[in-house]
Amino acid sequence: MTSVHVLPPLPYANDALEPVISAETLSFHYGKHHKDYVVKLNQLVEGTPFAGLSLESLIVRTAGKAKHAAVFHNAAQAWNHAFYWHSLTPKTGTDIPTALNEKIRASFGTLATLKEQLAKAAIEQFGSGWAWLVLDGSDLRVINTSNSDDPLPKHLKPLLTIDVWEHAYYLDYQNRRADYVHAVLDQLINWEFAAGNLA
Repeated sequence: MTSVHVLPPLPYANDALEPVISAETLSFHYGKHHKDYVVKLNQLVEGTPFAGLSLESLIVRTAGKAKHAAVFHNAAQAWNHAFYWHSLTPKTGTDIPTALNEKIRASFGTLATLKEQLAKAAIEQFGSGWAWLVLDGSDLRVINTSNSDDPLPKHLKPLLTIDVWEHAYYLDYQNRRADYVHAVLDQLINWEFAAGNLA
């Protein structure tokens, strides 16, 4: 079998996000969960009209279609996780790139308000899912999505995301999702990546 989709390399070492996210969590999350979505997707699309399509195309074409739910879930989870790894960085800082900073001020007033909204979206997401900062037209918005759903079928442009599936934090934080979310927002968010997604 020829694998159309591959597991992209992490943009940092397994232990680079410690102490917020442990090397053990990252090893399981990336090396097991993310990898399994990619492997399963390749199995599902082989020999079908979906073979050869990008993750983005698969997500948009299969969203909301029950008969293609397995393809959608695995494609979306493969894409969401790759996007999540880049939404984090061990080199985060308080300097927000100018274009993004202007958008944040226009849409939320302050960075603190944006962080509060992202935290609320992530913490209050019932069950598994994601919190996103997205570009909606010319405005920034915070949304959350359940399970494998993401902003692409909604024609919203994702800038960054926080994974709130339990496998993202349970080894490190058990049921303390809020502690994980606040630690990520305060210490790991990749504002350079978010700014790059504005273009």
